[in-house]
Amino acid sequence: MTNLFTRIKDSVMADLHEMMDQKEEKNPIAHVNQYIRECEHEVKKIKQLVEKQYEINYDISQELGQAKLMVEKRKKQFDLATSLEETELANEAKVDLEKFETRINQLESMESRSMEDLETLETQYVQMKQKLKDLYVKRLELKSRENIARTKQGMNRVLETEFVSKSASKFAELESYIERIEQRVHTEYRLHTLDARFAELEKKASNMN
Repeated sequence: MTNLFTRIKDSVMADLHEMMDQKEEKNPIAHVNQYIRECEHEVKKIKQLVEKQYEINYDISQELGQAKLMVEKRKKQFDLATSLEETELANEAKVDLEKFETRINQLESMESRSMEDLETLETQYVQMKQKLKDLYVKRLELKSRENIARTKQGMNRVLETEFVSKSASKFAELESYIERIEQRVHTEYRLHTLDARFAELEKKASNMN
């Protein structure tokens, strides 16, 4: 049963891919547009990640700045308590001081990694935008080629069929019409010449009488 379902699924997928291939062949620009839309979506996602990483970097910097301020504060408090022999306060200040120093180390490491991640994301973002620009240019090229191909196809169809046959028919009709006119003119000229000759002959005969 499993094999049957697998064969059915494979058959359906094959038919689907064949249908998509035929669709792309009939309208390749639509396929390019779909691919560009997918790339635009990915570029948008990368842009959002870059913006989010900037926010994270800012938060880390803020926390790091606060930790450094607390280290300076606890150092002064520790020195003050030590000078006044306030052992308990001095110990509490020292514990807090060590805690904030540890936090500073963690935050500085986080900040360094975050900056590296940000640089990587920015590089990818720039590359994807360039790729998208390349696709826009490629689409223009394909549109131009498709338009020229369709125009030539239409011109060839007209020249090879309708236009040629109609033109030949029109020229044949025109040639026949001109031949009829020429024949009529020739006939009229001949009749006119013949009548003129007989008129001259009749005049001559009359003079003889």
